[in-house]
Amino acid sequence: MTELQCDVVIVGAGATGLTIATDLQKAGFSTLVVEARDRVGGRLRTETVEGAVLELGGQWVSPDQRALIAMLDELGLETFERYREGDSVYVDAAGSATRFTGDLFPTSQSTQDEIERLIALLSGLTAEVDPSEPWNHPRAAELDAQSFEAWLEQNCADAEARANVALFVAEAMLTKPAHAFSVLQALLMASSAGGFEHLVDADFILDRRVVGGLQRVPLLLAERLGDRVHLSQPVRGIEYSDDGVVVTTDGLVVRARRAVVAVPPNLYGRIAFSPALPPARQQMHQHLSLGLVIKVHAVYPTPFWRAAGLSGTAFSPFQVAHEAYDNSGYGEDAGTLVAFVAGETADRMLALPADERQRVILDSLASYFGDEARSPSVYFESDWVSEEWTGGAYAASFDLGGLARWGSQLRSPVGPIRFASSDIAGEGYQHVDGAIHIGHEVAAELAATL
Repeated sequence: MTELQCDVVIVGAGATGLTIATDLQKAGFSTLVVEARDRVGGRLRTETVEGAVLELGGQWVSPDQRALIAMLDELGLETFERYREGDSVYVDAAGSATRFTGDLFPTSQSTQDEIERLIALLSGLTAEVDPSEPWNHPRAAELDAQSFEAWLEQNCADAEARANVALFVAEAMLTKPAHAFSVLQALLMASSAGGFEHLVDADFILDRRVVGGLQRVPLLLAERLGDRVHLSQPVRGIEYSDDGVVVTTDGLVVRARRAVVAVPPNLYGRIAFSPALPPARQQMHQHLSLGLVIKVHAVYPTPFWRAAGLSGTAFSPFQVAHEAYDNSGYGEDAGTLVAFVAGETADRMLALPADERQRVILDSLASYFGDEARSPSVYFESDWVSEEWTGGAYAASFDLGGLARWGSQLRSPVGPIRFASSDIAGEGYQHVDGAIHIGHEVAAELAATL
């Protein structure tokens, strides 16, 4: 075993962990980052698959993501706009496809009116929620005890309107069924993104991409940190006391004044803490879980949908692939569609043999874009639930009642140990922006107290 020493040891070489290490090094403190994987980036990953460059994890940059945009500027990374010229497509419960423009789906007028009314109601509630402390809302316990699905049913009799509004939060964001999370959790999701209106605006929330892929952020941060980053070193144990911490991996023993656990909360249980974490925290961690989504990449010789006047954007709460976008690479001639299969639909798809699952998903894409969508030159699925050191996507959320009950403890230190990730960020929750934001926040707190 190699023994090392530093001021702060950081568990996890994702955007959060590397931001913390970078900030602390700039402040004059020594850091080490230990990472279980053989790569940096966590839920950011860009790979070349059969000649196609694909972003398998997080990838989009929206205008309100100040921490991420500042980081891109600091690293000298360029961005480009997501292709969005032409019509979007909506498929209704009967399987009929309709072209449309704008944010509202082309349903009947009465359903559109109900969708707008629900969005207005949720926008008003969202404005009351501070993403840094949603548990302090005067009605937090009440809102956290009711599922999002139950709230929609209570407030709307139109099933299609409910399905479409649920889509924005359930399948598209938390990747869980709408009955599995609370109204308060939904409001946190919307509040952390700047408002419910942003969730329904694909042109805002999925605005730009990074040339070369968003994983370039952690790659460049790690490059600057050099040999302070240790890969293929899953942390097995953390001993802690008033004197500091001892972090043990398969090949390292790191002694430090402080530790930051910068991984998703569902992975905390993979680490043996000594002494054990306080009982309330152990309970809290059992009520936090990641969702389930399959990110589908279908690459074609050309972006054929553009010739038909389509943007590549598509939605339907009734389809296997509930949303799709033109995800063609910067300066590439090939066309790429990215589609998402989430929640209970993903359960059903993962139960199928791989070839059958591919056929069903491509049939769903064909319902939006026509028969040509059934024949990609490259087909690839990013299934993050199968990633040992992730276990789901996009981020952890509480079950009913958990956010009001334990949320205030999410970011509380335990002795010399801090916890940080996009999963427990307030502003930017679930996004890379949140990962960087909470990284800066934790690094500043440590620098001020060390």
